[in-house]
Amino acid sequence: MAETLTLKSLLQEHTIEGELYERLDNDWVLCNACGHRCKIKPGREGICKVRYNQGGKLLVPYGYAAGIQLDPIEKKPFFHALPGSNALSFGMLGCDYHCSYCQNWITSQSIRDPAALGQPEFIEPEKIVEIALVYKSPVLVSTYNEPLITSEWAVEVLKLGKPYGIRGAYVSNGNATPEVIDYIAPYVSLYKVDLKGFDAKKYRQLGGRLEVVLDTIRLLKQKGLWVEIVTLIVPGFNDSERELQCLAEFIASVSPEIPWHVTAFHQDYKMMDRSGTNAGAITSAARIGREAGLKFVYAGNLPGRVGKLENTYCPRCSAPLVEREGFRVYRNLIVDGNCPRCREAIPGIWH
Repeated sequence: MAETLTLKSLLQEHTIEGELYERLDNDWVLCNACGHRCKIKPGREGICKVRYNQGGKLLVPYGYAAGIQLDPIEKKPFFHALPGSNALSFGMLGCDYHCSYCQNWITSQSIRDPAALGQPEFIEPEKIVEIALVYKSPVLVSTYNEPLITSEWAVEVLKLGKPYGIRGAYVSNGNATPEVIDYIAPYVSLYKVDLKGFDAKKYRQLGGRLEVVLDTIRLLKQKGLWVEIVTLIVPGFNDSERELQCLAEFIASVSPEIPWHVTAFHQDYKMMDRSGTNAGAITSAARIGREAGLKFVYAGNLPGRVGKLENTYCPRCSAPLVEREGFRVYRNLIVDGNCPRCREAIPGIWH
């Protein structure tokens, strides 16, 4: 516990006054950074544990990264955005969820769980952009923790990258508010949402609310951001055919052109009581997505074991357009955003 308190105190020394909040009576504040909309009294923090009220001001994380790494953009995963390019990923600490199977728990649960040993590296936003320029990365991605709760920092970084033509991206649980989406939209082109299932009760077990995430997906599309959705298929948790049907039908109702990635679970963090997702379950989920009318369904985390489900095909003539295995792109035949065979426009960001 002492280590957690020390980390918490250290992080509170690297803060600024937030922009995503409202002042209330008696020095309380209302935080609008995520769907929890925490009302926070003086001296306390929100559910995320990184945004806290000091004397009637909401202080928020600033000036550090818990990880900076150059990744293939397919790892995020974005399959319809600059295939084969690299994305410079940066993250902070903390999360507004507490998923028992979190694959980034070292950073996301650092303040909540003493066993998580994520550590900050103090850095100026200009330095992060400089790294992206050195490696010619066309995308800067706020990821590893939940970026919504550190949006002031993310926007500071992405704002500096924008004049160089570097696109901003979020890899997020989608527990957003209209206020935070309006705040980040000028600087974020790509947004990946983890839609963790389609059962409201199970969503509450993770620390979120399903309807908030569904509203976020709708609003992101209305705002014109490029959206891709990922569902980690967890055996015994969200893998029933009926739940996946409802989930896929919802995505299709927003737009059948939204790419849906179904990915394989592996044992992690506190969920060690079940085996990993097999290829058959992943291909079955992909079939459900196609039957629901989705034009682009991908299978992930099992490279080479899911047939052609890592590739992009033209939804009109079925011509192969982008061939992949894992995070590697072997061939990209898209020409000016179109299928070279039938000239069908392929939705995404290709240049």
